[in-house]
Amino acid sequence: MGQTRETTTGIAARTRRAGCAGLISAVLAGAASGCSGTGAAADGAARRQAAEVVRLVPDRLAESGSSQATTDMRMASGGTWITIHGEGGFDYAERQGELVITLPEGEPVTEVFVAGELYMKNRGAGVPPDKWVRIEVTAVPDGNVVTGGATDPLTAAELLRGVSYAADLGYTEVDGQTLRHYRGVTDIAAAAEAAPGASGEQLAAAVDGFTDTEVPFDAYLDDQGLPRKIRHQFSFARGGESVDVASTVLLHDFGAPVRVELPEPEQVYTGTVE
Repeated sequence: MGQTRETTTGIAARTRRAGCAGLISAVLAGAASGCSGTGAAADGAARRQAAEVVRLVPDRLAESGSSQATTDMRMASGGTWITIHGEGGFDYAERQGELVITLPEGEPVTEVFVAGELYMKNRGAGVPPDKWVRIEVTAVPDGNVVTGGATDPLTAAELLRGVSYAADLGYTEVDGQTLRHYRGVTDIAAAAEAAPGASGEQLAAAVDGFTDTEVPFDAYLDDQGLPRKIRHQFSFARGGESVDVASTVLLHDFGAPVRVELPEPEQVYTGTVE
């Protein structure tokens, strides 16, 4: 393999804790709140506060430096649900990462994510086993948000910049961790306008690839505002039909070294991919 990048950046910048963070769950349960303000005004303030916390997720992720990642994508196919699993690591400072994708059938596919591009190994009939396929994500109908079998952590986080509604559901246990649970709706088009650089271009390319640009989400954050789990529910257009896709990203080992190797030009297949 060719170029190598590595990061050991540690976790940085703790976000402040919201004073009325649990208001939405109290209102939904019909319970009294200890925060100032009542009725619609207090409810609206809590929603705005929750939305702002969620919109900061991609910034908190960038400050963390790196992490390990697990992805799961669940979708309907032929009347049955299938799950595509991925594992790897991401360097958020360099905005690149690698996942090994396990399909229901066939050999695992290695995917390397860099700004605006995706490299895939063991992908496509007719591609030599030692070669990579290079894809420009803006040329993919959905901006490679789900087409590659995984919503990578960078994209999952950047999608949250477009939050139109969010509720703070309080603390919950996730895999032995006590995390703050936020639930709401984000808009792909709004996220595209808010996201910087290649991320914004990727999301802009994705707008027309989905049946609905409004995407329900669940985000589980630790006390530093870092995302430990993000789940999106997409409606994806395929073959003239709408397919429901549930995509989940789990993040752990923040700050751990991540090694990403980019293919050399001669390792990239330039022929036809079936």
